[in-house]
Amino acid sequence: MSFKIKDSITWVGKVDWELRKFHGEEYSAHKGTTYNSYLVRDEKTALIDTVWLPFAEEFVDNLKKEVDLKEIDYIIANHAEIDHSGALKTLLREIPDTPVYCTKNGINSLRGHFHQDWNFVPVKTGDKLSLGSKELIFVEARMLHWPDSMFCYLTNDDVLFSNDAFGQHYASEYMYNDLVDQEELYGEAIKYYANILTPFSSLVEKKIAEVVGLNLPVDLICPSHGVIWRQEPLQIVNKYLEWAAGYQEDQVTIVYDTMWDGTRRTAEGIAAGIKEVNRKTTIKLYNAARSDVNDIITEIFKSSVLILGSPTINKGILHSISGLLEINRGLKFQKKKAVAFGCYGWSGESVKMLEDSLKDAGFELIRDGLKLLWNPDDEAMEKARELGRDIGTVLR
Repeated sequence: MSFKIKDSITWVGKVDWELRKFHGEEYSAHKGTTYNSYLVRDEKTALIDTVWLPFAEEFVDNLKKEVDLKEIDYIIANHAEIDHSGALKTLLREIPDTPVYCTKNGINSLRGHFHQDWNFVPVKTGDKLSLGSKELIFVEARMLHWPDSMFCYLTNDDVLFSNDAFGQHYASEYMYNDLVDQEELYGEAIKYYANILTPFSSLVEKKIAEVVGLNLPVDLICPSHGVIWRQEPLQIVNKYLEWAAGYQEDQVTIVYDTMWDGTRRTAEGIAAGIKEVNRKTTIKLYNAARSDVNDIITEIFKSSVLILGSPTINKGILHSISGLLEINRGLKFQKKKAVAFGCYGWSGESVKMLEDSLKDAGFELIRDGLKLLWNPDDEAMEKARELGRDIGTVLR
């Protein structure tokens, strides 16, 4: 499959309908993904990025149907991660001397992945590569989301090839933002930002300001995953600025794991208390052991308050909650508040451990945690509802 984006640009990537896990087992991809590769033809021909390693042979075979490989003058590697560079080794066996343009960090990463000394050409922000009537302008995008990442911009056609920025793990036969379900598109876009780009939010703001400062017209934004932004392409740029600025909605997310239902009942009691005094705030409950962790992370990202619960086990907390906390610590969410709760039988360390971990992850604790002994009775459940009423009143 290939299709024309503009007269001089052809999409030559791969739609992966079957993908369900990414970054090993770390990221869920319920709707598959695409690996977007772009062939740009002028007096010279450039290939921008490739596809994930399992599709390398298929990619090169299909590319041969689109262009004589010997006519490819330049390869642009915007990012060295294997989902973008995976076909390079197969491709460069066929055209071994073709120069590979990437950042200095990109050279280090590609050598580390493939242990090959290809014809690397290092580039930095502001460098240009003439294709004839058009130029590619390179813009380093360090830590969006790797040290080697960069964008490139095609003059005359006014196209920004943004690699991971502005992408989504979203497979579609339509391939353009104006043709797909908007709720699905933005659901996958915010999930991608929350789970992958959040730690680099300050860099996102600076890089967008830098790119905007170049005063380059943008007709299309072509990321390396998901759909191409052609209708009001800067709408996703504006969303990134919003998401990067301590984003939150009027939402409370309650996340828990439970052994004998006491902590679950407590979570539901807290939710009922919030709703008693506050009908406008969105409340979402998740059992961390039975829900997708990346979906939970996305909801925490959208929330102003996280209420987190675990019973005590072996003087600790349940592992689904421990794993969730470790992810939150790395993501470094900003301007989030939290409260801890949990049931216990004979030692009761969980709530203190949750509070310490939440503070370590950057959450502001807005009141003391709730510890309930054994399976909550009516009096204990009233304490859970009272906690909910307190939180709901603050948010009202």
